[in-house]
Amino acid sequence: MIKIIILATTIIVQTFALTSLELAKKVDKLSDGFVSSQSVMTMTLINAREQKTIRKMQTSSLEGNSGDKSLMMFLTPADVKGTKMLTHENINGDDDQWMFLPALKRVKRIASRNKSGSFMGSEFSYEDTANNSYEKYTYNDDIKEVQLDGVKHYTSTRIPKDKNSGYTKQITWVNAKTFLVKKIDYYDRKKELIKTAIFDEYKNINGISRTVQITMTNHQNRKMTILSWDDDKINVGLKDKDFSKRKLKR
Repeated sequence: MIKIIILATTIIVQTFALTSLELAKKVDKLSDGFVSSQSVMTMTLINAREQKTIRKMQTSSLEGNSGDKSLMMFLTPADVKGTKMLTHENINGDDDQWMFLPALKRVKRIASRNKSGSFMGSEFSYEDTANNSYEKYTYNDDIKEVQLDGVKHYTSTRIPKDKNSGYTKQITWVNAKTFLVKKIDYYDRKKELIKTAIFDEYKNINGISRTVQITMTNHQNRKMTILSWDDDKINVGLKDKDFSKRKLKR
């Protein structure tokens, strides 16, 4: 990709070896190949008064050609224990999501128009919890080289293909050396900055890059949610049958 900048009578040509789409593919490739995974996570909710609520959850994931599948289950505290969410990602369409509510003992489908809503009172939406493959976005050719905390990054803009998305665009910040995502800015339907996700840490498991912690800050309500992976295993032998709707009621 080539950009031409005119300063007075001087012409500066900036050449980038990557387009925004090619950058997104490189990012995706780093996390591909886990086959199936199982994790124990901590969700920390922090309100505008900096009061904290701690939740524990277990997540399972399975890679698939048409999209990944995931199952989340809350372990503690008692008021959310047993709540589960099942997601079937669809590369070429809307994701399918269902929740099991133990108090009602029933499974509820999450409507596409509601996927921008808060997931369990956190600053992550239902949309955010799905695996966001690069194929679910279109890309602006606006790649830039910037400094973030003294480290060179590439920024680029991606636009969700899903017409029910809660976002008009997302700006990603990718480490220029490792190609790991450091930051994502989310813009709401009014085209205003609503949230920022900071990917605080990664670890490498058998050549696969895995997120260790994400901090999601909501700039509009001044709330924050931190997701931390306490234990994470890959290639754990899960199958399609482990991600059926029947699993939600068990």
